[in-house]
Amino acid sequence: MHLNPYGGSAAELAALLVNAGPDADPIALLGDFGYRPLGALDERQRTALRDWIARLDAIFTAPGIAPLNALLAETTSRPYISTHDGRPPHLHYALEDAPLDERVKAYTAAGLASLFCEDPGRIGRCARPGCRLVFVDTSRNGRRRFCSTRCSTRVHVAEHRSRAAMR
Repeated sequence: MHLNPYGGSAAELAALLVNAGPDADPIALLGDFGYRPLGALDERQRTALRDWIARLDAIFTAPGIAPLNALLAETTSRPYISTHDGRPPHLHYALEDAPLDERVKAYTAAGLASLFCEDPGRIGRCARPGCRLVFVDTSRNGRRRFCSTRCSTRVHVAEHRSRAAMR
């Protein structure tokens, strides 16, 4: 599946933020992801972003039109085309000078909504019992069930051992 680079990246950022956990530094995560321009977060913005990440987590559990529309409605989304930093034209969903938490909210909500409209089955949570990680399925066949090869292997080895024990 070929993902729109903006929507696809935004959905992947949503998964990264959810998987990072509450103690992760959002500025470092955004920087590592290549999200620019960065800015500082005050305590209100950090709290708002933590709350937002919890809401994103819920979308990966149960993606749907109503919850995604609720996220979109809460953003300061104002789509426009930008060409900053010598980059080719691309969409922005919040003003470049908006607070960082508002930009992240608009970006991730739009990305997940775009992905949901393209193929809702591509928004997933790992099927291994006990694993809470989420993912954006970019596989060719769209049948990904696990966050990683490691989780997939654990499940398949356990299934194999269970079958072998029954013999």
